[in-house]
Amino acid sequence: MQPTKLWSLVVVGAACAVLAWLAVWATFANLPPLPWTAVPALGLLAIAELLLGRNLRARLAGRPGVRPVQPIVVPRIVALAKASSAAAAVFCGLAVGMVIYTLGSIDKPVPRHDALAAGFTAAAAIGLAAAALYLERSCRAPEPPDDADDLSAQNGYRGRPR
Repeated sequence: MQPTKLWSLVVVGAACAVLAWLAVWATFANLPPLPWTAVPALGLLAIAELLLGRNLRARLAGRPGVRPVQPIVVPRIVALAKASSAAAAVFCGLAVGMVIYTLGSIDKPVPRHDALAAGFTAAAAIGLAAAALYLERSCRAPEPPDDADDLSAQNGYRGRPR
């Protein structure tokens, strides 16, 4: 499995922004006001993933006093991180599309409310994407120590057999 590329998240977000702008352009008069509920939800998910990444990094490094990680846990957490970053890109794109449309009439109360709610939603989605990328990076195996080669040479290993 390849690490998530930032450009792929940007492409997904941009495509969703265009689609959201088109949908809002066609139906803005019939839409209810944008709720604020996505902002705390995305923020709490971002905080949880940051804490999980910090904990996982310590456990994978084998620091004293922490339990080691079971091998099946790491691929599951990577899948969670990849899904979270993709979902955050979608949410950010949708929110940015709404912001772009509502900026044209920001002097009216309803579009102003929607622009603010969408702007904060986009910011929370960017935070979730950053936390998900950090969590995915935390799942990498730590580099072996430099003295691992010295230990293998001391044990009689001289390279590949002939």
